Amino acid sequence: MSTTAVLGCMWGDEGKAKITDVLASDAHAVVRFQGGANAGHTIWLEGAKFVFNTVPSGLLYPDVICILGAGMVIDPFQLLQEMNTLRDQGLQFEGRFFISPRAPLVLPLHKTIDAGHENDANRVKIGTTKRGIGPAYADRTSRVNLLFGDLFDEEALRAGIANLHRHHYGEVRPIELEETSALLREAAARLEPCLAPTIYMMHEMYSAGKNILFEGAQGSLLDVGLGTYPFVTSSHTTMGGIATGSGFPTRRIDRIVGVYKSYFTRVGEGPFVTELHDETGQRIRDRGHEYGTVSGRPRRCGWFDAVAARYTALINGLDEIAFTLLDVLSGFDTLKVCTAYRIDGEQTGRFPAGASALNRAEPVFEDMPGWQEDITGITRFDDLPQAAQQYVQAIERLVGVPVSIVSVGPDRNQTIFRS
Repeated sequence: MSTTAVLGCMWGDEGKAKITDVLASDAHAVVRFQGGANAGHTIWLEGAKFVFNTVPSGLLYPDVICILGAGMVIDPFQLLQEMNTLRDQGLQFEGRFFISPRAPLVLPLHKTIDAGHENDANRVKIGTTKRGIGPAYADRTSRVNLLFGDLFDEEALRAGIANLHRHHYGEVRPIELEETSALLREAAARLEPCLAPTIYMMHEMYSAGKNILFEGAQGSLLDVGLGTYPFVTSSHTTMGGIATGSGFPTRRIDRIVGVYKSYFTRVGEGPFVTELHDETGQRIRDRGHEYGTVSGRPRRCGWFDAVAARYTALINGLDEIAFTLLDVLSGFDTLKVCTAYRIDGEQTGRFPAGASALNRAEPVFEDMPGWQEDITGITRFDDLPQAAQQYVQAIERLVGVPVSIVSVGPDRNQTIFRS
């Protein structure tokens, strides 16, 4: 029996889906505990591309149970569309895909509010996906949102929509209420087989000695409480989010795997100390195909930031690192790693709490030799070019956590395991 957490430890897009997919081969269940359709988890399997937004990546294994916990926000219409797409690709949901009745819903009004906030010139622009995630979480905190379980109680459904109208509009809008109720009842009829007491399911699996894998979304630097606030997502993306988002205590998790790219990227607004605004940044973007899975926006690219990496390793209590996209760095003569920040003339190895301080931070770089060889076919760490091995070992030294997995390509078999 083992319980494993896979957590993104940057600003998302670290390659969590591939690492989840690789580790799910031994899992009985894969659990998502936060986020929603704003996630874009992409897996390549034998040349085929699978994109998971809300559905756990473990669905690629036909015998693995997939669970959406209470910390998720569920857009029932987006979810049904995603399920249809994955079914068309040959994946099955029947008897193995379950959703907590406690998970809040994302409704059309949440998307309208989200887009309005992003387009409001008088508000700080965050750079969200405009999928209604933030407003849905805000309504849960305000105790006015509908929950997934409400879909199957018509009285609670109508009362909940009316309450949302009063909260946002100051009145009930009868036509919108009827339209939304009808659409949700139709979605409920299709999603009812997914409703399950997921908390009890997970604890029963644990007691029976089953392997459970928790799949994080977004990244630790986007955590609503511990990330680069206010340029963050609206959920807890760090280790503590597992307990609050699934009902499974973190003290029972045996292995915490943090996923880092071999370089840093970010989508949307917010500070990024090692960002490159030159040809090198564009070269990384092109080689790494760094464009958002959900938004399609080009990702901002920069060198590896060991200051930020140490911080996210600390707050998550990492046991090991999965190091992804190492192949993207092939062909560079020199690589740089940020080992400290210089802020207002003072050097520090600590990650500041405020965006203002991060915006003033200048990176202190350590240069390392690059390599020219194509490494995408290598399966043993000792067969990597010496400079690539030294780069991985430098990351271990600077972050203070061993690298146990090295990904050298998007497919499952392009993975190196280190003892």
